[in-house]
Amino acid sequence: MDTIFIKTPLGITKIDGDENGISAITAGNDGNISAPDQYPVHLREAAVQLEEYFEGKRTEFTFKLNPAGTEFQQKVWKALLDIPFGKTMSYLELSKILGDVKAIRAVAAANGKNPLWIVVPCHRVIGSDGSLTGYAGGLWRKKWLLDHENPIKQQTLF
Repeated sequence: MDTIFIKTPLGITKIDGDENGISAITAGNDGNISAPDQYPVHLREAAVQLEEYFEGKRTEFTFKLNPAGTEFQQKVWKALLDIPFGKTMSYLELSKILGDVKAIRAVAAANGKNPLWIVVPCHRVIGSDGSLTGYAGGLWRKKWLLDHENPIKQQTLF
């Protein structure tokens, strides 16, 4: 397993993976930024695509994913991939899509265990009342990501 660290507007992002795909992308404030010329070949595309996302040039990711999780978690993460860029969905709506409205807490828990920050867009899942609820990277990051993906940018008055 190889690891690199890239600088993003939301802090230092850690990317883990190998030739089988990217297994984890996490946000934080720790880690030494990796030199792009030293990125392992199997992590290079993920770094490039994340940089393009933050520059506003990319709305979907195409590199190979390989997250570790239970069968149920994998099912939830796969459903998250279907939430379009710039859109949100409630935990209840996601539970309905997965076929069991009563599984809302399990869906929320699986969402919270998502190891692929941004790429598997758990930040696009909100409360039924539109509130920003639960986000492992911090609610301020979730708000930033949703604002970044919003096609209608709020203009400042001053």
